[in-house]
Amino acid sequence: MKGLRRQLSLLGTAPGFRLLFLATMGSSLGTLLATVALVVDVKDRTNSGPWVGALMFVEFLPAVVVGLFFGPFLDRLPRRGVMIVSDLVRFGVFCALPFATSAGQIVVLAGVAGFTTGFFRPAVYAGLPNLVAERELARANSLIQTSENVSWTLAPIIGGALVAVTNPDTAYWVNAASFLLSALLIFRIPAEKLQGIVAASRGHLHDLADGFARVVRTRPLLTVLVVWTIALGGFAASNTAQVFLAKDAFSAGDFGYGLGFGCIGLGLAIGSFGAGTWVERRSVGSVYALSILVAAIGLAAAAAMPNIWLALPCFVLSGIGNGTAVVCNSLLVQRGASDEIRGRVFTVIMSVNYAMYGVGVLAAGPITDAFGPRWVFGGVGAVLVLASLVAYALGREEIPERTPEVEAA
Repeated sequence: MKGLRRQLSLLGTAPGFRLLFLATMGSSLGTLLATVALVVDVKDRTNSGPWVGALMFVEFLPAVVVGLFFGPFLDRLPRRGVMIVSDLVRFGVFCALPFATSAGQIVVLAGVAGFTTGFFRPAVYAGLPNLVAERELARANSLIQTSENVSWTLAPIIGGALVAVTNPDTAYWVNAASFLLSALLIFRIPAEKLQGIVAASRGHLHDLADGFARVVRTRPLLTVLVVWTIALGGFAASNTAQVFLAKDAFSAGDFGYGLGFGCIGLGLAIGSFGAGTWVERRSVGSVYALSILVAAIGLAAAAAMPNIWLALPCFVLSGIGNGTAVVCNSLLVQRGASDEIRGRVFTVIMSVNYAMYGVGVLAAGPITDAFGPRWVFGGVGAVLVLASLVAYALGREEIPERTPEVEAA
């Protein structure tokens, strides 16, 4: 209980952080509820693995484009404005989705939402260190990730039941409202609290090059770039195959799919909440490597289960590893980059990560159709073991809270 009170105390002592926490929690709850609806909607319209893969691909491909071509704007434009506009565009997208008449229209609208998410998420994590003290950064990341991951626990279960009882349109409307609420909460955060320094531009191409160069030269940033690119390709494949594992291999229906999704969310919440304490006691690098190994064991075990009920604990375990690793990602990047370049650094790393995510979802559709979801989950377990070994090799040395290069920047 003492640890819980210590974690939650940030919500009382840092009002700007509290508003950001509530905004991300609300939008995450609506988004994940709608994610179940999107996947079920496309699956039921097409019964096609490649179509489901295409949906997930366009949700994240725009983040690659943002990182490769537009990252400097996150340091040159007010972060609060970027976040509010992103929320309002996504509000419009989900208001339009109930009127879509084909899987193609759904995919296009999901792509628009994905493009704005490519700006929103890096802005959140680039601005977060300005809202709390350095000693509180691990706990702040832990709470933000936990708020999103609690949504993973609740929203898919609610979404699966909601879609089964009504239709996907209800979930779309709920998600639209969540983005409007998020925009209102972020508007209440003073702009200067999210961005201490507005970067001076040396020209767009130079600004892009600076972001890439900082990632390659800085050990914590390079660690996240390499390790999470490998891991995210694996997670992408399992996400694509999950609806087929639940509905076809386990014969668990829409509710079973949502239940499995929710158990991963439960694990994510446990992992992300515990990570704030774990990384204070051990090196971030060692926690990072172990967390990815735990995720590998969970997904590989799920592939061998005979039904959804025995697979649920495996989903929880994989979520614990995933949730812990994501907090480590944020900490490594935030401590490895100064404020005036942090937005570019986040978008560079996310763009490469999501490029591999796109490869994973595109490959997983045909592979799932050809070999079945169990083989996909088993293969993902092997990929994550590789990622864990790479994380251990790159992170064996203690990674400092601030690199000398950053302090001099």
